[in-house]
Amino acid sequence: MKQRIVLALGGNALGKGLTEQMKAVHTTASAIVDLIEEGHELVITHGNGPQVGMIQQAFEAAAHTPTHSPVLPMSVCVALSQGYIGYDLQNAIREMLLKRGIHKCVTSLITQVRVDANDPAFLKPDKPIGSFLTQEDADSLAVQGTAVKQDAGRGWRRVVASPEPKEIVEIEAIEALLAAGVVPVTIGGGGIPVVAEGDVLKGVSAVIDKDRASAILARDLNADMLIILTAVEKVAINFNTSQERGLDHMTVAEAEGYIAEGQFAPGSMLPKVEAALTFAASRPGRKTLITLLERAKDGIAGLTGTTISR
Repeated sequence: MKQRIVLALGGNALGKGLTEQMKAVHTTASAIVDLIEEGHELVITHGNGPQVGMIQQAFEAAAHTPTHSPVLPMSVCVALSQGYIGYDLQNAIREMLLKRGIHKCVTSLITQVRVDANDPAFLKPDKPIGSFLTQEDADSLAVQGTAVKQDAGRGWRRVVASPEPKEIVEIEAIEALLAAGVVPVTIGGGGIPVVAEGDVLKGVSAVIDKDRASAILARDLNADMLIILTAVEKVAINFNTSQERGLDHMTVAEAEGYIAEGQFAPGSMLPKVEAALTFAASRPGRKTLITLLERAKDGIAGLTGTTISR
């Protein structure tokens, strides 16, 4: 049965650099076109953690050269990451569609997401960006006033504020693309974070969690399903212990209970489950699937992954 699906790509779908990304998007495109071939109406979203950090670091380094290039605000770095990731994704998806004899336009949309200027997240940066750091580099950046934090026990990374998404500014443009039969690639990196000052939208120094923004997008597009793709096939409780258990399904109430127990790691699975809840709880009949990219097709068929619904 044809469904309108918001497909949120995880970092493993994009790789960690230019070369890795160009290779990764071809595998990603194949899985995406599998779903298009089944007749589903897709909206593609994606993260930008390594990429936006790479862009920011490149301009910071350039600022110390004789040319004294300006250091770009984080909002502009997010916009740049949307362009270059979208460019690779739309070309790879287009190529795969044509190989299968499907003629469908794919396009990337530079997308802004409004946040609240008074969001308390601005006082407590916690969203990891860029590559992992050594302890020495992390200590050096901390002395310089740059916020750094352990990322789920995997190492040190820079962190920036991650305010809650409130509104997808270009929602009408996304609707128009879907109505025209186009596959949109949108809210890359969670969207360009902006605050409203009257009629003016002003970029702010932050990175919005792409899964949270994808949940808002799926809700406002009246999607049937939100799929959050990650590095594991199923959400697990008692993760990394002898009592670890993968979950096939959670009700909204069960997921809220697991969150209260502290079952999901902050900065890792927790925001994904919270985003899943945002969409699943927004209207009866809506569900979120969390699984691996290569198992998305099976997940839609109910054969794997973790689904969250009322």
